[in-house]
Amino acid sequence: MPDLNPANRAFETSLRSQLPEAAFRALTPAYLEEPRGLFHGQDGLLIAPGSTEEVAQVVRACAAARVGIVPYGGGTGLVGGQVMPDGPAPVILSLERMKKIRAVYPQENAFVAEAGAVLSEVQTAAEDAKRLFPLSLASEGSCRVGGVLSTNAGGVNVLRYGNARDLCLGLEAVLPDGSIWHGLKRLRKDNTGYDLRHLLCGAEGTLGVITAASLKLFPRPMSVGTALLVVPNPEAALALLALAHARLGQAVSAFELISGAGMGFLAETGCPARAPFPDLPDWAVLVELGLGQGHDADAELEGLFTAALGAGLAHDGVIAQSDAQRAGLWRMREEIPEANRRLGAISSHDISLPLSVIPEFLIRAGDLVAGLGPYRVNAFGHLGDGNLHYNIFPPKGAKPTDFPDARAQVASAVYDLVQDYDGSFSAEHGVGRLKAGDLERFADPAKLAAMRAIKAALDPQGIMNPGAVLRT
Repeated sequence: MPDLNPANRAFETSLRSQLPEAAFRALTPAYLEEPRGLFHGQDGLLIAPGSTEEVAQVVRACAAARVGIVPYGGGTGLVGGQVMPDGPAPVILSLERMKKIRAVYPQENAFVAEAGAVLSEVQTAAEDAKRLFPLSLASEGSCRVGGVLSTNAGGVNVLRYGNARDLCLGLEAVLPDGSIWHGLKRLRKDNTGYDLRHLLCGAEGTLGVITAASLKLFPRPMSVGTALLVVPNPEAALALLALAHARLGQAVSAFELISGAGMGFLAETGCPARAPFPDLPDWAVLVELGLGQGHDADAELEGLFTAALGAGLAHDGVIAQSDAQRAGLWRMREEIPEANRRLGAISSHDISLPLSVIPEFLIRAGDLVAGLGPYRVNAFGHLGDGNLHYNIFPPKGAKPTDFPDARAQVASAVYDLVQDYDGSFSAEHGVGRLKAGDLERFADPAKLAAMRAIKAALDPQGIMNPGAVLRT
């Protein structure tokens, strides 16, 4: 942790002489909490600037006084990047007032949004322009553009459209010295040296504050089809993914692996969504297609299902016959994390693996976890891009607190196995504070040294999100 000063009363008084009263907000408990309850932020000075220039003024003042800054978006991050549990009281810099859609360019398939714009509102703005902004997350009703870019968020459509970084054309950002980078170009090609856009996307607020972004839009699919297909095992699911790509190419928008354990957790925890089968299968995949005019997604799904049956890759399934049924299938998938939360995980893992090793990994990991204790496993997630959420739960009737020392042991064992397969301990949630130690343990030494050198060059005082991503 760098040697910083607190955002005390004298600092606040000085800042009030530079900013309008509207920029100062009461610090409520919501700004000090994160969804999993693993970290609790300390009191600080909450500031919500109304413009990029006001953000720059805050950063310049913090740089001059050596006060830490914790950028705050929607507060939905799962690795503690949005709260600072120790050290001198920071400035909590919320982008919530900067939420404009500055411009939409339908012919260019591009638009410009401020960092505080809520993701669902961005999706609606794209829809109003008869376009699609494909980034889709369970938290899209509250997460914000700056946050999803800063964490390089993923979601269910990465298979077809890529992560948040892939959807970003340009950025406007305030750097740690308070200077403003005016990088809101809407260019698909700009080969002019180091790409600061890609550097800031995924930096989790440790290299600057994103204030606005130029983002990609896409044509809206004219025909969308969704199916839940029962597969005998993850190996068959992987073969089904290959079959879907061979038949349909880039029309496959999402391909989600769902375990019987996850479907069972919905009923166990009282979540309203249910799987559409009287007997829960061990494994299923949720497939969604998006096709252009003149194509029938439901017919293509029927053809895929028939081919999968013939190849022994599926033995049951449901193809949504209406928008309501399609929404119901997605609701089942989206409520599984809520069921997990209600149960309370011993250890949750957002991991990424090469596609071909996933079936073997699941077998080995299952045996590994079984050897550690009487735990239950819910493995689910974005099979199409290799991202699994591999979560460990206590046996039925028990609580995570019944196993107080289990988390570190389980996480270490799972991450060691992921490393054996040349995977990643963080696929889409980021590093934050929760996984900063894992980064030190697993990152390539040359990469870690380069990251520290970049941090030291851009933020020599260490004021930007202290303790996140890089602990030292």
